[in-house]
Formats: sequence, C-alpha cells, structure tokens
Amino acid sequence: MRTAAFASRNTKEILRDPLTLIFGLGFPLVLLVLLSAINAGIPKEANNTMFTIQNLAPGISVFGLSFLALFSSMLISKDRTTSFVLRLFTSPIKPADFILGYTLPMLPMALVQSAICYAAALFYGLPFSADLLLATVVNLPIAVVFIALGLLFGALLNEKAVGGVCGALLTNLSAWFSNIWFDTSMVGGWFKTVADALPFSHAVNAARAAAAGNYADVMPELWWVIAYALATTAAAIAVFSIKLRKSN
Repeated sequence: MRTAAFASRNTKEILRDPLTLIFGLGFPLVLLVLLSAINAGIPKEANNTMFTIQNLAPGISVFGLSFLALFSSMLISKDRTTSFVLRLFTSPIKPADFILGYTLPMLPMALVQSAICYAAALFYGLPFSADLLLATVVNLPIAVVFIALGLLFGALLNEKAVGGVCGALLTNLSAWFSNIWFDTSMVGGWFKTVADALPFSHAVNAARAAAAGNYADVMPELWWVIAYALATTAAAIAVFSIKLRKSN
C-alpha cells in the first residue's frame, strides 16, 4: 500500500513536467526520421544494412530509453533538494520500496515510448506483426537498467552533476556501445570487448531478434540485460539502505 501511494505520487510528478514527456517520446522519433532519410540516400551498392528500418527501429527504441536514466535521476535529486527523501527516510518505507516506487511509474512510459517508435517505423516500411509487441516488452529489462542507474546516481550526486552523468555520459555510452550506428565487430579489439561486457548491445540484439521473429535468439541476449537489471537495482537499493542508516 505504501509503495503504491509513493508510486502514485511519483507518477503525478512526472506528469507535471510535460516537457520531459515530450522530449522522451519525441526525440527517438526525430532520430528515426533523420536516420531513415540518411538510409534513403545510401546507394544500394554500398550494401549497408545498419540503417534499414528493420535494424534501425529496434535500435532507436532501446537508445530512446537511455533518457529514463536522466528522468529518474532528476526526480530523485530534486526530491533530495527539497528534503522530501529525508522525510521519507523517517517513514516505515523500506529501501526496496523506495526503488520500486520510483521505478513503477516509469515502466509504462518505457512501453509507450517503445510502442510509439515501432508505430512510427511502420510508415517507413517496417512490416506490422505481433512480433513488434514482443519487441516492445523485451525492452523492459534495459529500461530497468537505465532507471536503476538514474536512481543510483541521483541518490549520490546533486541535480547539476546527474545531468552530466546521466544525460551526456550515459547516453553517449549507450550510443557508442549499443551496436546501433555501426557494427562493433567491425571495430573489434578492446572496443568490442567493452561493448559485449555492457548490456546495451545485448538489449539491441534482443530487440532486433524479437522484432524479426527470431525467438531463439532473444533470450541468450536478454539474460545478459536481465542480469544487469538485477545488479543495478540491487546497487540502488544498497545505496538507499546506507542513506537510511545514516539518517537514523
């Protein structure tokens, strides 16, 4: 009950900032339009398939979720500046309830964002199928990763710092190591090793497999992302536990 009430409060806070929603939902669409235009100008002789709509739409649907880290970090850091979190620490809510209360309102946003991205991709030639629904759901674990990272950094850093870490740094990391804009195997070496160790390329590969109906290829990639989701959520809960002990 307490978690539900806290989640409801956070939902209202998110809805009070329409610019955040517009940016989160609209920016992936802008990327989709621009990169589809670039793909239309690439000669067929180049045999470049990275920007075909079948590869591009799942990739952008994952990349767009990286902004959830910024939204969640700004929300919690704002609460810290108003001492709202300190008041919550005196309540009987547990650290896991804090994380769940911040995470739950953002999961529907992640689903809507992914669904809008795939819906827009239909106008650029992406075939409609039930597999797109699966691809939308497959994005949930990476959404949890981004949300948990935002909560983790938001609990540790001030409002200005989280803007740089979760805005610039994290979005760039997820872009470069995600296998969206270029094949990381073409770079090879340490770059591919790092990309394979991080969850971003695995999330994109899982989304592409789901959207294409290659079900056997989904879980080998998705397990890696799920492991990251559990680890980052546990880290966020641990930080909240430390903060709770210090406040008492």
